[in-house]
Amino acid sequence: MFGGGGMNPRKMKQMMKQMGIDVTELDAEEVVIKTADEELVFTDAQVTRMDAQGQETYQIVGEPETRELGAGDDDADEAAADAIPADDVAIVAQRAGVPEDEAREALEAEDGDLAAAIARLE
Repeated sequence: MFGGGGMNPRKMKQMMKQMGIDVTELDAEEVVIKTADEELVFTDAQVTRMDAQGQETYQIVGEPETRELGAGDDDADEAAADAIPADDVAIVAQRAGVPEDEAREALEAEDGDLAAAIARLE
């Protein structure tokens, strides 16, 4: 986890903790960095979050795959539809007295805002 230049990793962790630096390994499946021209996609990357005095820093270790911007738009549209939790859809459908497909459309139109989606349907 730490490079330390030959320093004992356990000692390094202890020193970082004394300085108020908290280090956490994240179990990331995929990391995507979008630039103006392309996307860098890291799959199975090692991601570390360091919290030092309220400032969070992320470190990504792995080999990125480069793809043109917008190459994964079809997947992004499907992911956006799946991004609205089924519980939210059920709540809106029940409160507004509409079928779940209408509730999902209202939630999508209101960017997932439950209250706005209910108000839209009433």
